[in-house]
Amino acid sequence: MTHWITLLAVEEVAKEGGLFDLDATLPLMAIQFLLLALVLNATLYKPLGKAIDGRNEYVRNNQLEAQERLSKAEKLAEAYEQELAGARRQAQTIIAEAQAEAQKIAAEKVAAAQKEAQAQREQAAGEIEQQKQQALASLEQQVDALSRQILEKLLGADLVKQR
Repeated sequence: MTHWITLLAVEEVAKEGGLFDLDATLPLMAIQFLLLALVLNATLYKPLGKAIDGRNEYVRNNQLEAQERLSKAEKLAEAYEQELAGARRQAQTIIAEAQAEAQKIAAEKVAAAQKEAQAQREQAAGEIEQQKQQALASLEQQVDALSRQILEKLLGADLVKQR
């Protein structure tokens, strides 16, 4: 049965001029297609292409600006890091100088305190020596007085007065 259907289709095609019928409809269809393509190009594709091109230009410009900002930021960061390193070195120098000055002042104060302590020690030793001399002189007088009293009691008051 399929064989008969194929034969009938081949016979009908053969009667009308073959697989393609080349009459006035083919050029008319081609003209309609070209007109449709021109209308679509003018109404849809050109504005869409312009929008896409504008978007691409916008993205490209923003990307270039972002790269410029990034390079400026990196340069600023590098400059600030160098400035920070210089400031740290300067701060360390100032701290070292301050520590040396503080040690110098502390050494001077310690030396002054030692001198003052030595002077007070010498003054105290002098005062002690003076008090010792006074105490010895006072004891000598008391010893002399006690010696006389003892002699007077032992020998008598008359003999001690004669002497």
